[in-house]
Amino acid sequence: MPLTRGRAAVAVAGTVAVGLVAPGLVGAWTGGVLYTLLLWTLVLLAAPRTRPAVAAAVALAVSWAVEFSQLSPYSAELARHSRLARLALGSTFDVADLPWYALGAAVAFLLHTWWNGAAAEPAAAEPAAN
Repeated sequence: MPLTRGRAAVAVAGTVAVGLVAPGLVGAWTGGVLYTLLLWTLVLLAAPRTRPAVAAAVALAVSWAVEFSQLSPYSAELARHSRLARLALGSTFDVADLPWYALGAAVAFLLHTWWNGAAAEPAAAEPAAN
């Protein structure tokens, strides 16, 4: 089952849905993990053939960049004026979020690697035509 933009779009929708429910069910830390997973799915939506390490690294880099951008007054200002900006960019820097983003990137890498392996297995299992 190769990764396609359609499957990536479903993953985006699923990640957003879980993200809206999970913090109340599991804990606030899930937001950081899910944020990075969402970015990973967006990378795959834009470029489905991206290698697992690259997709996870891009998602982690963007997650950390957004978190560090909260050190400037601009994120808080945008968050005051827009609910969407508050959800996407946050408003307050918290160093404790950084490891959760890294965990999200690790989960993304493992899922992507597993997904690629699962997609390759049927082709490898087919007998050669004589």
